[in-house]
Amino acid sequence: MTIRALPLALAAALASSAALAQPATVKVELKNAAGASAGSATLTDAPKGVLIRVEARGLTPGWHGLHFHETGDCSKSDFTSAGGHTHGGGDRKHGLLNPDANETGDLPNLFAAADGSATGEFYSTLVSLKGAGGRQGLQDANGSALLIHASADDQTTQPIGGAGARVACGVIK
Repeated sequence: MTIRALPLALAAALASSAALAQPATVKVELKNAAGASAGSATLTDAPKGVLIRVEARGLTPGWHGLHFHETGDCSKSDFTSAGGHTHGGGDRKHGLLNPDANETGDLPNLFAAADGSATGEFYSTLVSLKGAGGRQGLQDANGSALLIHASADDQTTQPIGGAGARVACGVIK
C-alpha cells in the first residue's frame, strides 16, 4: 500500500466500522381491522432496551393501550391471531404500576388527538429485538406484534388493564 492509499484505506475502515455501530432498527406497518394503513412504528435496539416511535392515525380521540403481543400475526380482523401479551416468563403480572413485576408486553398509553392522530416515543427495558442482555426478543422465531387497543390501559387490572378491543396491529419480524 502506498502512502497515498493509506488515508483512503483508513477512511474506508472508519466508514465501515461506523456502519457496523448503527443500532438495529425495524419498521412496523400498523393496519386497522379493514386492513388499511393505520400508521407505523419504528423500533430501535438500544443497549438496555428498545426505543419505540409510533405514528398512528384513524384512532378515536383519547388514550389507547399499547402492548407487545406474542405472535407476529395480524391476519384476523380482531387481531386475536397476535395472541396475548409477551410475558417474559416467571410470575409476572400485567401493568406498569403492578408491584409484582411487569410483563414484557407492557408499554405506556398512546394519546390520540381530536383528529385521531397519535405520535409517541416510548422506551422499554423489558425487551430487545433479538434477545440481547437476556431480555425477551421481539424478533424470535414467530415474531411478535405491536397492538393499539380501543381504550386506555389502567396499568394494574388483569389481564390487559381494561384496554378493550384491538384496533391496530403491526407485525414485528
